[in-house]
Amino acid sequence: MRRLFYILFLSVFFSVNICASAPTEEGEKINVKEIIFDHIGDSYEWHITSVNGKHISIPLPIILFSEQSGFHMFMSSVFHHEESFKGFRIGEKDGKYAGKIVEVNAQGEEVRPWDFSLTKNALALIINCLLLVFIVLWVAKWYKKKPMEAPKGFRGVMEMLIMSVHDDIIKPCVGKDYKKYAPYLLTAFFFIFFNNIMGLIPIFPGGANTTGNIAVTIVLGLCTFFAVNIFGTKEYWKEILWPEVPTWMKAPIPLMPVIELFGIFTKPFALIIRLFANIMAGHSIVLGLTCLVFVTAQMGEVVNGSMTVVSVLFSIFMNCLELLVAYIQAYVFTMLSSVFIGLSRVESHH
Repeated sequence: MRRLFYILFLSVFFSVNICASAPTEEGEKINVKEIIFDHIGDSYEWHITSVNGKHISIPLPIILFSEQSGFHMFMSSVFHHEESFKGFRIGEKDGKYAGKIVEVNAQGEEVRPWDFSLTKNALALIINCLLLVFIVLWVAKWYKKKPMEAPKGFRGVMEMLIMSVHDDIIKPCVGKDYKKYAPYLLTAFFFIFFNNIMGLIPIFPGGANTTGNIAVTIVLGLCTFFAVNIFGTKEYWKEILWPEVPTWMKAPIPLMPVIELFGIFTKPFALIIRLFANIMAGHSIVLGLTCLVFVTAQMGEVVNGSMTVVSVLFSIFMNCLELLVAYIQAYVFTMLSSVFIGLSRVESHH
């Protein structure tokens, strides 16, 4: 019951948080698309909530390098008071660089400076990684002190997750070399799972859409790509460059080698897109359902009241489902990475 109460509380808080961002003037239409992309997108500040039209947010450091004026460092809060600062401004919503910092060059064109700013997603990654390291070290320290005692509570959950991933995924999928790859695969699982969970918490330091950011999933996919292809055996590369198929399929036209080489890149691409699309779609659905409250606000009290109940119930259901998806996506990424690594460790059949 206590866990259910927490879920309900977070869901209601989430709805209220979005409500604060929605238009309040009578007759003003709500832009659902804009609200959704504002919440799942990255930004130069960490928006907390809005009270009576006043936005409460945490400003983040802006670090830029301009080819015209060199390095610049300032806080994002300057854009609250001025439209432009030192020649830099936020790009127009309908422009080419919407939501990004731009500057105007000598020809009067908007150009992007080199941007090294600490954005919301970047800060969330740092916080989440520090929290994850703290949790793992805390559990490891307890095990070191009490090696013969059975873990309970949160430590028991951590042991269950670690052992299930290690024994049910890594060992059978990778094979005899599993110990070499277990640290990376366990790190990937907990990194994805923890960031997914933190993304469902609507209050600081949660709420950032880190694993729904294509840049993050690309890095994860590349890590698996390098783990597979750099440490692949000679037999693995032989099966790619000269597979055991009829000779006419390999020479003079290298049909099968080209297909196999193409498969090297499609595997990590599938990992990248699957994680990115599922997490972003989940957040978008929850936000879309919550916005039903405001879309139906002008349809009368009866319609709006009934749709509010439906919206809240569906939002709670989707939040519960997102908890399951958070685990499933981490599980699937780790399992497929283990399978790909296991296939790269193939040995000669002779």
